[in-house]
Amino acid sequence: MTSLRGAATEAIATADLDRKTALAQEAATRWFERRISLRSPLDPKLPDRPGRPEKPELVPPTAVKRRSLHSVKGRIALLHAIAHIELNAVDLALDIVARYASEPVPHSFFDGWMQVAFEEAKHFRLVRDRLRAMGADYGDLPAHDGLWQAAHQTRNDLTARLAVVPLILEARGLDVTPSLQAKMRETGDLESAAVLDVIYNDEKGHVAIGAKWFRFLCAREKKDPVETFKQLVRINFRGPLKPPFNDLARAEAGLTPSFYRSLTAVSQS
Repeated sequence: MTSLRGAATEAIATADLDRKTALAQEAATRWFERRISLRSPLDPKLPDRPGRPEKPELVPPTAVKRRSLHSVKGRIALLHAIAHIELNAVDLALDIVARYASEPVPHSFFDGWMQVAFEEAKHFRLVRDRLRAMGADYGDLPAHDGLWQAAHQTRNDLTARLAVVPLILEARGLDVTPSLQAKMRETGDLESAAVLDVIYNDEKGHVAIGAKWFRFLCAREKKDPVETFKQLVRINFRGPLKPPFNDLARAEAGLTPSFYRSLTAVSQS
């Protein structure tokens, strides 16, 4: 590893998911210990798309079936969808580090996002291990590419990237996970519920990191964070934000209702 940017780029590019998650965590550990530099002239070019294995097949979001959690197949389908989200989250955390390594931000910015990358890699492994314990694996079912596409649109604007990825996509996880945890417990699947508990608690921190740096950039540019968020969402995110919202968990992470409540009826063509 010559640099953090180089290691993050290599992890994004690899299609071997065990290697991807291991590289993400090793890069994070070396960065926290200040054993690698932020960037190097030898760093490879950032790919347009992350490396992926042949499976799962990527399909439009409407083609991904919804199933009842009261069947094992239904719980496998949900966990497969979560594994796909967590895998994208690994690449998105690494991408924000590699893509914006020359941005004039404090080193603590990269500390935060490598913490996110480390934890998203942990989440992917936890969910994949649970799938395997249930007789399935990541790649067995189709998945959609909406997450990466939503993020790719903001590739040239760090403030917009922070608005869309942590403050919309990750915050959505805070809204939906508690009911999924409860349903898993209802069906007696305590192992899957325990995995969701880990993810939920970590995701609060991820949204908080996003909110912190979004506010930092707005303050530096003397912009109002709430109004800036609304403008960026209207430009960079398709469709309205969907309630119900977990207002308490969002507020704990620094995302108060003034940010998102007025966007629920805004639709983009």
